[in-house]
Amino acid sequence: MNGDYPFSCPGLAVSQPFGQFFVTVIPARILLDVAFSDRLKAVRQGDGSYRLEGSQRGRSETRLKEIAQFISTPSAAFPNSIILAANYREEDGLVEEDTDAKWSFDLGSDGDTGTLHIPKPAKLAPIIDGQHRLFGYNFVAEPRRVAAGEPRRIDMPLLCSIYFDLPKPYQAFLFATINANQRPVNRSQTYELFGYNIEDESPEKWTPEKLAVFLSRKLNTEEDSPFHLHIVVAAENDFAPSMAEARRSGGWAVSTATVVEGIVRLISRNPKLDAYAMGGRLQYEGKDRSVLLGAHDLAFTPLRQLYRSKNDEIIYTGVKNYFTAVNNTFWKQANPKSYIRKTVGVQALFDVARPLFHETATEKDFRTIGFAKRLAPATHIDFSDSFFQASGTGRQRIRNCIELCLGLRALQDIKSDQADYRRLCHLE
Repeated sequence: MNGDYPFSCPGLAVSQPFGQFFVTVIPARILLDVAFSDRLKAVRQGDGSYRLEGSQRGRSETRLKEIAQFISTPSAAFPNSIILAANYREEDGLVEEDTDAKWSFDLGSDGDTGTLHIPKPAKLAPIIDGQHRLFGYNFVAEPRRVAAGEPRRIDMPLLCSIYFDLPKPYQAFLFATINANQRPVNRSQTYELFGYNIEDESPEKWTPEKLAVFLSRKLNTEEDSPFHLHIVVAAENDFAPSMAEARRSGGWAVSTATVVEGIVRLISRNPKLDAYAMGGRLQYEGKDRSVLLGAHDLAFTPLRQLYRSKNDEIIYTGVKNYFTAVNNTFWKQANPKSYIRKTVGVQALFDVARPLFHETATEKDFRTIGFAKRLAPATHIDFSDSFFQASGTGRQRIRNCIELCLGLRALQDIKSDQADYRRLCHLE
C-alpha cells in the first residue's frame, strides 16, 4: 500500500439545512488517488424514456491545462472548497460496504471537531463540484528540482467539504443548485439535474421546472411527438443528436432549456418562488402544488390551473398537439435556412402558445385541428427572410409576424419596421 495510507487529517463538522458535512484540508496528491468525476449520462430505457446517471459535466482538457498553468504560478490559490460525496464506488456507483475501505469521520467530545480517515487509495469520492480544479494537477509540470523548503505543487493542500453517504439525487441537486446560483453553466444540464430524481418523487410534488423537465423528456422520446429526437439532451447519451450533428445532417434540434423554459412560462410567472413555496426539508419532502397561488392573469400563465390541479397529462397533450399543428403549418415545409425551426423560432412559438392556450384553456379544448385552424393564416410567412435573425430581436420579429397574421396584435402597436411586417404578413 502507498505509504500515505491510511491517511488522517483534522476537520470540522458543519450542519446546514441541507445536511451535515465535514470541512478539512487534503493534499492534491491524495485527492487524485481517491476522487473521481461522476460524469452525467443519459441511458435509454426499454420503454423509450431515459434515466440520468452521474452529475458532472464532461471535462475540458483546454480548461484543465489553463488551470495547470495557474497552479504552477506563485499566485496559485484555491480558497473555495472541492465538494465530495464519500463512500460511492467509481466502478458501479453503489455505496461502499467494506468497512476496511470506507471513509469515516470521528467526532471529538465537543461535537464540532474531529478526524477524517481514508483507509486506502480507492476511488470512493465522486466530485460534486471542483473537478477541473483538482484534475488540473494532472497537467502540472513539476520542476526537476524543487527549491529548498518549497513544496511540490502536487502536495498543495486543498480545502474540501465532504458529505457522507449522500444519495445520487442529492448529489445532482447540490451540483445543480451550486451552479445555477453561482456561475454560468449550460442551462440544459442544470435543468436535467434538477429533474434527476423525478422517478423517485410523487408527481404532485414536482415544481414547475421539474414538471417541465419531465414533459420535455417525454416530448423528446415519444415517437408521435413533433419534438421526437429533436431535443438535445445535455447529458452524454447515445440517442439524442447534438446540435452540431443536427445541423450537419440538415436537420434541426433545440436545447432542453429552450423547451423547458417554454413550458414553464405556461404554468408559472416565477418558478423559483413556486419552488421555494413548495419546499419542505431538503429531503425532497416538499409540499404539493395545491399550496401555490392561482394565476393573477391567465393570459400570462394559461395552464397554471391545470398544473395546480395536477392535470399533467392534459398539459402534455396540449403542448404536443399545439406543436403538431406547428409542425404541419410551419416546420414540414421550412427550408434549412428558416428560423422557425431554430431556437429563436421555437421560443417565439412558445410565446404565441400563451394567448392561444388562453383562448381554449377554460374548455380544455387542445385538439390539433383547432390549433392548426388558428395558425393557418400565418402559413405564408417566409421565416428564412433576412428580416429574421438568431437573436432576441429575431424572436420578437417572428412572434410579431405570427400574431399579426392571427389577429393577436395590431400593426399600429409595433413602433418600427412596419414596412417589413406589411411585406411579410401580406398586410394591405
